[in-house]
Parts: sequence; structure tokens; C-alpha cells
Amino acid sequence: MRIAHAPSQLERRPRAVAIGTFDGVHRGHRSVLRAAIDSGLEPTVITLDPHPRIVLGNRVDLISTLERRLELLAEAGVADTMVAAFTPEFMRLTPDEFIATYLTSIGAEAVAVGEDFRFGHRRSGSLETLRAAGLELLPVAEVEGVSSSGVRDAVRDGELAGAAEMLGRPFELDGTVVAGDQRGGTLGYPTANIAMDPQLLCPRYGIYAGEALGHRAAVSIGTNPHYGGTERRIEPYLLDFDGDLYGKRLVVELWARLRDEEVFENEEALIDQIARDVDATRAAVRPA
Repeated sequence: MRIAHAPSQLERRPRAVAIGTFDGVHRGHRSVLRAAIDSGLEPTVITLDPHPRIVLGNRVDLISTLERRLELLAEAGVADTMVAAFTPEFMRLTPDEFIATYLTSIGAEAVAVGEDFRFGHRRSGSLETLRAAGLELLPVAEVEGVSSSGVRDAVRDGELAGAAEMLGRPFELDGTVVAGDQRGGTLGYPTANIAMDPQLLCPRYGIYAGEALGHRAAVSIGTNPHYGGTERRIEPYLLDFDGDLYGKRLVVELWARLRDEEVFENEEALIDQIARDVDATRAAVRPA
């Protein structure tokens, strides 16, 4: 997939353009993408970054990083993606200016968007505006019960099966492995400490089963209360893994919530519980 950051970086050719933020690239988003891909035209995406609601001063827990969003768009079969910077200048574009700058200039002939799609200054552009500009509106199959807000609510509650149902894949943690307390190694379960963008969605504190790099992973999310911690830590233990992950990006699928964080009577009790968590992780089933 080719990635552009301005219309001038895309060759003018007959295109079907899917427009949206596409945070998480969930099943509803994929229905929009499928409409563009199945059109017979060059399937192209215009995605916005940063998230518009964040620029407008609202708190949004992002489901995926921009890097992961682009990977998922490529996996879906998109040929070209333009990452449009959501800036004050972008927000001031009239609907006609948006169409001329971002659609007509790259050869768009058809557009795939959701039914409530609005665009341009003060959201004054609508589906009728696109039709009036001579653009074909591609039919998008509705996917009921799927939304980014629904995914966020499910993940926050630790309902990972429900989140996976909406996403079409397990929810993921995505960050860089940094140095931690290295306490896990002394307990016999060396963990990776992931630094994640604070704007990214994270489930409630607890112990989870999942997978990373093809290895089952028992994942601790929380403050390590047994040791009096106060800062959030995300620490996956990759079962049967031997390697150096420091400084590397790590994407961790979360499959199931195992339990809450706990304070134990002693370190031996903690180690016994970790062993049970590892057994539960080996038995966990990846949500479809």
C-alpha cells in the first residue's frame, strides 16, 4: 500500500475513495472499505490524523496507533492511503474546497462513507453535496451493533470477546519495550515493559491472557500493588520466548481477562499465582 500525506503525492487515476478516521478499523469500517475495494476502481482511503475529536479538545481513547491503522488498511486490500492532517486550516475548508482538493484532484469517481458522513467547514457538507459534485455514492452494507465507542466501552470493562466481535480480531496493545524494574526475571517470569501512548485505549487493571510474536502471553496491566507501585505498567510475559525485545515495537493481542490485581501474603504466594496465570494463558482461546 502506498502512503501519502498530501493529494499531490497521489497520481490522478479513477479511484473509489473511502473517507473516515477509521480508528481501530473495526467491522463497520471494513464494510466501508469493502465498498471501495469491490467497485473496480483504485481503492483509496483518506484517513484523518490526529483524531478530529482530540483536536477539538475532547478526550478520546484511541483504539489503534496510526501505524497499526495503516497496517490494517493495507491488510484489508487498500491500494493507496492519504493521511490528511486534521488542522485548523483543514477544518476551514468549504465542502467544495474539500472535494476539489482531496477528491477531484486525485481522480475520485466514487466515494464510500457512512450514512451520517459530514465534512467541510462546520460539517456543512453532506452526501447530497458529494452527489451534486458528480461523485457516485457506493452502497455500504450496514453492520449493526458495531461502533468505535462500543469497542472502547467493551475494552474498558475487560469484555474482550465482545470487543473482538466488533473489531473482527482481538483487541491489541501496541507500544515500545522499555526498561522496567526487572523484577519478573527474579521471580522466574521475565516480562517486557511496554511504553504506550497515553492517548491509547487500555483495559481496566488486571491480568490477561493473549499473544505476541506467535507466543502465548500472560499480561499484567496495573500498578503492581504487591510491591506498592503507583504508576501504570503493561507487562507481558511471553511464554517459551527467549530474546531481547528492548527498544522494539511490540503488538500484544488480548484474548481474555483472567483476574484482578492482588496483594499477596508473600512472594511465594505471588509466584504460585503467576504459575496459575500461565496455565490459564496456555488454555485460553483466541476470540474470533
